Amino acid sequence: MSEHIFKLPDLGEGTVESEIGEWFIKVGEFVEEDALVGTMMTDKAAVELAAPVSGIVVKLAGEPGDIVAVGAALVVFETNGNAAKPEPQKGSEPPLNEKGSDPFLGGPADVQHHSRVVTSPAVRRRAKEADIDLSLVPGTGASGRIQRSDFDNYLKAQSTGTPVVTPAAPATTVKEIKVIGLRRIIAERMTRAKQEIPHFAYVEEIDITELEALRRHLNSRRNDPSDRLTLLPFLGLALVRALKEFPQCNSTYDKERNVLLQYEAVHLGVATQTPDGLKVPVVRHAEIMDIDALAAAMRHVTAAARDNSAKKSELSGSTITITSLGKLGGIASTPVINLPEVAIIGVNRAAERPVVFNGQIAVRLMMNLSSSFDHRFIDGYDAAAMIQRIKELLEHPATIFLPD
Repeated sequence: MSEHIFKLPDLGEGTVESEIGEWFIKVGEFVEEDALVGTMMTDKAAVELAAPVSGIVVKLAGEPGDIVAVGAALVVFETNGNAAKPEPQKGSEPPLNEKGSDPFLGGPADVQHHSRVVTSPAVRRRAKEADIDLSLVPGTGASGRIQRSDFDNYLKAQSTGTPVVTPAAPATTVKEIKVIGLRRIIAERMTRAKQEIPHFAYVEEIDITELEALRRHLNSRRNDPSDRLTLLPFLGLALVRALKEFPQCNSTYDKERNVLLQYEAVHLGVATQTPDGLKVPVVRHAEIMDIDALAAAMRHVTAAARDNSAKKSELSGSTITITSLGKLGGIASTPVINLPEVAIIGVNRAAERPVVFNGQIAVRLMMNLSSSFDHRFIDGYDAAAMIQRIKELLEHPATIFLPD
């Protein structure tokens, strides 16, 4: 028998370790060369890996969610010619290498450590003395742990020839959900953003009655429903104009070099809820787009983010982000800044409310903008002034389209 150890390759972009996303193979299975073995998660995407050889899977590096270093053993294959898939024996452990060591531990293997059966050493000792395969014993403890009473019930059933009776599970159960993949990355980035950035929140009320009238008028002239405009492209154009007056808000912070990078180009991040979690696809060079081009670009990148067809370049490199919860937007919110940016603009729900307009009580369509700024680099005055400029543009939407 010969072995081939498939080590985790360099997945690019300076990656030194990666998270196991999903396995397509299992121990004991025969795998053809170039067949997919699983996916590894980087900060940007899931990378599929193929088998470098044909052989029987002897060992896997871990379970989904475990971290593996580049160059460490990922899969061990038995490459014994045309070996067929062996029949697995219940309770057996994956084979070790020829030297009696485990390539994932780098030394003599601890069989008990890798057993899939969860129980106490005392129960293991009793099972060994009674020659009982613990994988056949139903466990009622947490995560299927075999307790002493479970083992006693099994012995009693074996001696009397009756079926094993296990106590009914309690009515209330706890479901363990491993935090892996994109959800883990989101959790880490949100934690970093709140720990490192002193957020300055600013909420302003905006009368979008005229803006909504313009939007409806433009949409009435469009035959294709998929081309109809939402409020976000108008906000995007207003933001682009405002950033010309407040360029410090269109920046990212390089923590390692302690340098603030201020951009002329506006690479607009659009926070998007997807089945996998929150993603921020990027519309590049929003500053050169008109309303139709910006709307089309937003539709393209958000759709690509949702169906996982987005390229890596479309999921990174934003200089400022806008976010909206749509009809769930609520009255106000406190959006978390998308590292390494220094500002984020949030859209809340629009609703008709009675307000004083031209000295009279009138029903107007009102909406709040809830924004956050990195107070290390954006003063509160400048943050408020930029939002006031966006408010002016949106309340008088014709000015959005005027030449500079």
